[in-house]
Amino acid sequence: MEVSALFTGLILYLSVCELNLALAFTGSGDDLKQRAWLTEKRSGAGVSTEASSVKCKLQGTARLPVFSMDGDYVIGGVFSIHHYTHTVKHNYTTMPEPQRCKRSIDSRELRLSHTMVFTIEEINNSTELLPGIKLGYQIHDSCASVALAMHVTFQLSNSLDPVFYTGENCSQSGMVMAIVGETGSTPSISMSRIVGSFDIPQVSHFATCACLSDKQQYPSFFRTIPSDQFQADALAKLVKHFGWTWIGAVRSDSDYGNNGMASFLDAAQKEGICVEYSESFHRAHPRSRIQRIADVIRSSTAMVVVAFVAPGDLRILLEELSLEPSPPRQWIGAEAWVTDPEMLRFSFCAGAFGFGIEQSVIPRLREFLLDLPPAKVAASPVFTEFWEDAFNCRLGKSAAIHKRVCDGTEDIQTLQSPYTDTSQLRFSNMVYKAVYAIAHAIHNEVCQDTNSKTQCDKFTRIESKQVLSQLKRVNFSKNGYDVSFDANGDPVARYELVNWQKSESGSIEMVTVGRYDASLPAGQEFHINGNLTFVGDVTQVPVSVCSDSCPPGTRKVLQKGKPICCYDCISCPEGEISNATDSTDCFPCPKEFWPNEGKDTCFPKPVEFLSFDEVLGIILAAFSVGGACLAIVIAAVFFRHRTSPIVRANNSELSFLLLFSLTLCFLCSLTFIGAPSDWSCMLRHTAFGITFVLCISCVLGKTIVVLMAFKATLPGSNVMKWFGPTQQRMTVIAFTFIQVLICAIWLGLSPPFPMKNLAIYKKRIILECALGSAIGFWAVLGYIGLLAVFCLVLAVLARKLPDNFNEAKLITFSMLIFCAVWITFIPAYVSSPGKFTVAVEIFAILASSFGLILCIFAPKCFIILFKPEKNTKKHLMNKNQS
Repeated sequence: MEVSALFTGLILYLSVCELNLALAFTGSGDDLKQRAWLTEKRSGAGVSTEASSVKCKLQGTARLPVFSMDGDYVIGGVFSIHHYTHTVKHNYTTMPEPQRCKRSIDSRELRLSHTMVFTIEEINNSTELLPGIKLGYQIHDSCASVALAMHVTFQLSNSLDPVFYTGENCSQSGMVMAIVGETGSTPSISMSRIVGSFDIPQVSHFATCACLSDKQQYPSFFRTIPSDQFQADALAKLVKHFGWTWIGAVRSDSDYGNNGMASFLDAAQKEGICVEYSESFHRAHPRSRIQRIADVIRSSTAMVVVAFVAPGDLRILLEELSLEPSPPRQWIGAEAWVTDPEMLRFSFCAGAFGFGIEQSVIPRLREFLLDLPPAKVAASPVFTEFWEDAFNCRLGKSAAIHKRVCDGTEDIQTLQSPYTDTSQLRFSNMVYKAVYAIAHAIHNEVCQDTNSKTQCDKFTRIESKQVLSQLKRVNFSKNGYDVSFDANGDPVARYELVNWQKSESGSIEMVTVGRYDASLPAGQEFHINGNLTFVGDVTQVPVSVCSDSCPPGTRKVLQKGKPICCYDCISCPEGEISNATDSTDCFPCPKEFWPNEGKDTCFPKPVEFLSFDEVLGIILAAFSVGGACLAIVIAAVFFRHRTSPIVRANNSELSFLLLFSLTLCFLCSLTFIGAPSDWSCMLRHTAFGITFVLCISCVLGKTIVVLMAFKATLPGSNVMKWFGPTQQRMTVIAFTFIQVLICAIWLGLSPPFPMKNLAIYKKRIILECALGSAIGFWAVLGYIGLLAVFCLVLAVLARKLPDNFNEAKLITFSMLIFCAVWITFIPAYVSSPGKFTVAVEIFAILASSFGLILCIFAPKCFIILFKPEKNTKKHLMNKNQS
């Protein structure tokens, strides 16, 4: 912006210097025509050249307008009818010649300037708007030059009489009421800085630079075309809509291109769009720079190119790209070129998208434009040049010799030119609305509605600042279109989405496929309602991304030194998921959930416990039931032979109680199988502890009986009277009661409870019984172990005592097995994971129970069932004697 301001200031200075030069210099032929026109203007105005108290002179060489007409109120117009100006050489010693336009008519600009003429004539013929008042116009050609635009702006800000008189001063004498134009943003900026100082309103039909919305810098600027800020937002939403996140950008090196692209890049960044390259150029730059930009486009990886470029600039770039085939590119354009019919000749841009101004219908405009009789053409140098270029002939002697002479057969009705093309009136409508807006502002200032009639006083002296004030409040409708300005001088932004599509004949045509209305609520502005065609004449949306999307289950990791659109896809860590495409992070599953294989969904972890449905549970349950059945069968055998010597000699009462306790031991292991619950957790540990103490108490009683029986055989011993059946029962009850008391305290203070163990396995939940109080659990086991060790010591002491049936030895073996099982149980129990902890506990219960029942009762059952001859008192006595 600083460079632009400096350049504008320099041009302003040069223009002022040029205007301050005296008219004494000898002019060219064009100068003579201008002086003659000015003399005619002076005579018509009746201005005297006699001396007066104050004498004002017009300084510099005035430029002849291309179209002009006197009126009660004059409106100025500035259009870039020519593309270029002749290069003027300055030697700083002589007066430089005035700038002249090259013979390169812009047909569309000619149509726009003539549309202004049509609009003013339509208003003059109206009985509703400014009745009885005639509007005049002065339309100038800036030749797309900032210097010339500023020159004619100064000229429009003053009277065109070479010498005039006033009683006070020369300022603001004869200035136009308002100015329509300019087409480009850069010359519009320069013009607005001039006319803003004089409060002259400027209404542009094509200047879209967002910078012009700054009312502090451009207080008198209005426009009927939306600001580039709205278009930039719309283009960013369009690119995002198609999923393009990796684009290239080219722009004109001008206020229009630089500011427009800056707005687009800001909007694109908010949409998550990255830019691979951003290049600027101007048609005045050397070809080497244009070639370099073309090479950048060819070698880039971005499929999409967004161009904020003026048509004259883009034409040069596309011509360069057409010289050498390049990979297909999807072009996205601003309205400046995407709706320009002359650009459709670049067929490799087929499929281009862009936002254009809404189409409109202006009644009778086409007939007015085509009304060019020979006399009218010959009287206008601009129309003469246009006619000769359009039909490649010469009128009279004005053109080059190699062209044929126009013979009168030329028919403008058949001419295919942007001047005659009124099928898609976009910018012509912007000119149409600009002139009507100014007319309404003048009307509101000089006209009054009385008795259903409008009365206007054409002799009312108004100043441009009054028109400026009325323009801010203008609000009307014309041809179905609303016209008003917001606080920034901008209209409501409405666009058509234009798509370049191939017709059946193979030519490229502009097709409207959607709408954009900035006045709608957020998220509803953009709407596509047509069939789309992309680059390569395909209907499938091309892909333009730096990196492919990361699928669910992965996260994005930015590549070092590259934009955010360039990334790698990394799988989520264990236990985490991402359930969206292009996720930037993974998040962990809840505690009781685990990711699936794709790591995009959390599923509940499977709950694991030792159940009756699995093989291990079935096997353990079978052994448990089998052991209980075995104990019952043995009890039945003993009961059947309860009177036999072998049963009577081995304390049958304790034997039956031992078999009963062993049955309970086998059955209590079933409480360890199945899903843990509150009652099963408390039952399994307490039942196990109490039944095993009952079992060990019975074995301990049998061992004591053996020892006491041996002591009773000694002379003078009466020990058996202290350990009779009653004492044996009380011993068993006492030992068991202690365990019952331990279990009651455990259950009362901190009982076992079911819990979900999430720590052992990450992918599944172990449903198990928590001990509640570890002290209580180990107290139960410790008490069982204490009794077992005590019983083992006594059995070892009694193992060699004379006994027919060697019960002391059998008890010793059984207790050795019992102790061995439970000693190995402790490390196995602590180290076994999950449900195997329960399996180890059940195995220890079953192993120790089977050890007791087989070691103690199996030999006796074998004698009872298979060796009955040994189950006699005689055999028992013989054994004892031996």
